[in-house]
Amino acid sequence: MNEGNSMNHTTDTPLLSLQGLTIALPKGADRAYAVENLSYDVQRGEILCVVGESGSGKSMAANAVMGLLPKGVRPVDGKAIFADQDLLSITEKQHRELRGLRIGMIFQEPMTALNPLMRVGAQISEVFEAHGQLNGAERSIKALELLTEVGLPEPEKAIRAYPFQLSGGQRQRVMIAMALALEPELLIADEPTTALDVTTQAQILDLIIDLQKRHGMAVMFITHDFGVVAEIATRVCVMRQGKIVELGEARDVLANPQHEYTRALIEAIPSDVVPEARGAETDTPLLDVKNLNKVFRSKGGLFKPAREVRALNDVSFSLVKGETIGIVGESGSGKSTLGRCIVRLETPDSGLMSLSGTDFMTLHGESLRRERKRVQMIFQDPYASLNPRTRVGMAIAQGPIANGIPKQKALAQADDLLELVGLANTADRFPHEFSGGQRQRIGIARALALEPELIVADEAVSALDVSIQAQILELLEDLKQKFSLSLLFITHDLRVAAQICDHIIVMQHGRIVEQGPARDIFLAPQQAYTRQLLDAIPGRPEATEIAS
Repeated sequence: MNEGNSMNHTTDTPLLSLQGLTIALPKGADRAYAVENLSYDVQRGEILCVVGESGSGKSMAANAVMGLLPKGVRPVDGKAIFADQDLLSITEKQHRELRGLRIGMIFQEPMTALNPLMRVGAQISEVFEAHGQLNGAERSIKALELLTEVGLPEPEKAIRAYPFQLSGGQRQRVMIAMALALEPELLIADEPTTALDVTTQAQILDLIIDLQKRHGMAVMFITHDFGVVAEIATRVCVMRQGKIVELGEARDVLANPQHEYTRALIEAIPSDVVPEARGAETDTPLLDVKNLNKVFRSKGGLFKPAREVRALNDVSFSLVKGETIGIVGESGSGKSTLGRCIVRLETPDSGLMSLSGTDFMTLHGESLRRERKRVQMIFQDPYASLNPRTRVGMAIAQGPIANGIPKQKALAQADDLLELVGLANTADRFPHEFSGGQRQRIGIARALALEPELIVADEAVSALDVSIQAQILELLEDLKQKFSLSLLFITHDLRVAAQICDHIIVMQHGRIVEQGPARDIFLAPQQAYTRQLLDAIPGRPEATEIAS
């Protein structure tokens, strides 16, 4: 845990005090209240981590503080006292005056929070303009200073960039710069690192800790990951289904959790204990990849030079029947491109790729369609890959129907598959009626529908709560054994890879930098980049402690 931040808050009047906050949900919701009788304080100079799974109400409470509750959701009881004002009873105009000036907020997905049509510098300047601070030239100077303070590389270029021209971590730094522009007393960070690579996540956490100390802010940090809590929290508030189940000093909650739900969340974090490698069913490769290369080229435009990105650079490996190989690396490492090439959603420029001896690279048309059913993919965002207007039973049955299975038989098989993944009697529902974890189960059922030999899982658990993540990993392992599947598991999290993979391949800039048995990679990495990925895992003890 971040020891320097463990006990530095004061016991004076809290900066923010939630007192019996109750927020009603619209009729027809799964429960009456988003949060019920919620009471906790945020002290000046502390980082309070509010922890819970999706639907726990942790973000809803923050939105109430900011005056950003969605339509139809409203506070019905309690108070939110900030600087002697009840934020639940002030006008929208008063909320606008507070937002940014005294309370800043960082959102989980900066791409949706930033204006895609405005340059970064203009968006930061707009914060000052909205509050009538500084003139035009001063705003530009201050924007550049803020981008420099949050560690954005080449801030002089970044200030002129549009959000799509920046990486996820860089966009999150822009959001932090905007949240800090007016030096607020309270910073609310809503899952700001969930979608980021472990190394970028570590950088953002370090940045928030550093800025909190330098500016003397209070921080309310919303997360579902106790690994993050171990890195930054002063105190912890654990929420479940709209209620607090545990509240206390971070070191006490982490070392001796009192509530069974808190214990379950901590236990769901992928373990540092790497399982012993399981023996493969055969030495004969199911998938054999040799010297695979893929280059993406973009045409230049009026304001944009032509670009060439070598996504895959002489990638070679073999996967035998019954084996799980993890492909690990940061965004831009080429791991997802590799997965898309293997299922032939992308066509490699050169190299060899065979499936049980069949040359999979040169297949086209009907021969490719016939062979492709042997390799199926589970995507990171199952909601985006499911048609919102198609009932899930039909979504699962579509592949078999396209391959000649009669419709009624395919639908009956879809029912069986849904039961297999723990979603019995749900075939008539639409995707929006399921949670994220349930939608991922639907994605797994759909991948199984064509009875593949190999499944490519592309960041299949990265967007899920840790407890749901653990369930999906367990389900994949069970199905792998039941159907004698081989698995190519793409992830940026070495902890997750270590739990499910027999063998790990580490990629950087399109190249394989290290590969070997999962246990060897995790406990005795040979390359500096692999060690960097391991060191960035939040809450991870030193490798020497793990090995002992």
